[in-house]
Amino acid sequence: MTTTVPAIYAFPEFSGVAAAVADHVVAAQNAALSGNSKGSSSGSSTGGGSNTPTNSHSRTHSTNTSHSRNGGGDGSSGGRRFKIGLSGGSLIAVLNEGLLARNDVLWDKWDIYFADERLVPFSDPESNYGLVKRHLLDLIPEDKPRPRVFHVDESLIDDAQEAADAYEKTLIRGFAAKDSVKLPMFDLLLLGCAPDGHTCSLFPHHPLLRENLAWVAPIEDAPKAPARRITLTLPVICHSHRVTFVVEGQVKAPIIKTIMERPEKGSPCSLVNEGAAGKVSWFVDDEALTGVFVTKKEYKMQVK
Repeated sequence: MTTTVPAIYAFPEFSGVAAAVADHVVAAQNAALSGNSKGSSSGSSTGGGSNTPTNSHSRTHSTNTSHSRNGGGDGSSGGRRFKIGLSGGSLIAVLNEGLLARNDVLWDKWDIYFADERLVPFSDPESNYGLVKRHLLDLIPEDKPRPRVFHVDESLIDDAQEAADAYEKTLIRGFAAKDSVKLPMFDLLLLGCAPDGHTCSLFPHHPLLRENLAWVAPIEDAPKAPARRITLTLPVICHSHRVTFVVEGQVKAPIIKTIMERPEKGSPCSLVNEGAAGKVSWFVDDEALTGVFVTKKEYKMQVK
């Protein structure tokens, strides 16, 4: 593994992180809706990138399946869509503070997917969709239009494989309804980083880190409860136009130090830094960089 340093933006306080992340999200939204999403040189919808499966068993998805109940996945009936994937945790508090106060979030153009999900009822505090619903979606002002939201089928939470297969079909409808693609390409993935270095539900040293065929994979033995989950796989994450980590707190500093200074240890977040090189940004507070030797960049607001 080579040493790949992403763009790192640090702020003294939580509010600074929230404002910058919101600006970053809106800039990604505007780029996607104008057709100017920035990705790698191999960032076409037909594959490419260092993590695209290239062996004879690679899968190409094509479907004319009818649209899901959340609306047309490819957005063909309503023009371009902003396809964003969210994880859970403290990231949602950042979006709550940063996005809800803005007037330039075009919610009705958003297709919201989930980078991973804990297979628990939506009412459970561990549910990523439940968290997003309570702390973001339900708080969008009533006079604002609503995004389309594609969540796991709650009736399948007792069967991780079936839940993963069903969510992969949701992605197929959203990203391959008209064209054959090897991998979906999100306009933006917003991710967190846990103190053990896991992101989405990809845990250190877990066999799922080597999965290169499935778009969505089940996990029954997550080392952190709840054990049953589904997650986007590493090739899908790394194929996104933009991958953004949002991390805060001094408790994260030791793992950030390992990710940035010792990428050869193969933390899941380091694998994303490497696999999506040139498309990765980290938004952190200063406490998360305690004792970490990295070059910080100044974030300049992109949306006026």
